[in-house]
Amino acid sequence: MIWHQHSFHALNLDQLYDMMKLRVDVFVVEQNCPYPELDDKDRIPSTRHLFAYSAQGEMVAYARVLEPGVSYADASIGRVIVAQSVRGQGVAHELMQKAIAIATEHWPTHNIQIGAQQHLQAFYQQQGFQACSDGYLEDGIPHIDMLLQRNVK
Repeated sequence: MIWHQHSFHALNLDQLYDMMKLRVDVFVVEQNCPYPELDDKDRIPSTRHLFAYSAQGEMVAYARVLEPGVSYADASIGRVIVAQSVRGQGVAHELMQKAIAIATEHWPTHNIQIGAQQHLQAFYQQQGFQACSDGYLEDGIPHIDMLLQRNVK
């Protein structure tokens, strides 16, 4: 796999199209959840778009890393996706490790918070996140907020 990380304005048109297609294919179509996918957070200059292409040229993984104050008081990782074609191959773990590293590099004095789909809570716990809220519904899907504390001041 070939990994990339860019700001919105550094994405080329093919990368932007592939990113939007993967996000809509998984979050809207696969999960049968119509919701406002385009939320303007993508275009914030500090937002980091992390993604990987397979050797065949398919975007197979994506995550969006946001600065503190955009979604939560802390830095955050969202829109975490692994294409069906590579699920079960450890790509999600690699994706999260890279996203955590990006957040740590850009915002070293902040923890990292996520709004996780509840059925993935154990996966995110393997990455070091701990639940910090009760469960709630977001766009009809059970979620829970989780925090990765990093001994920051």
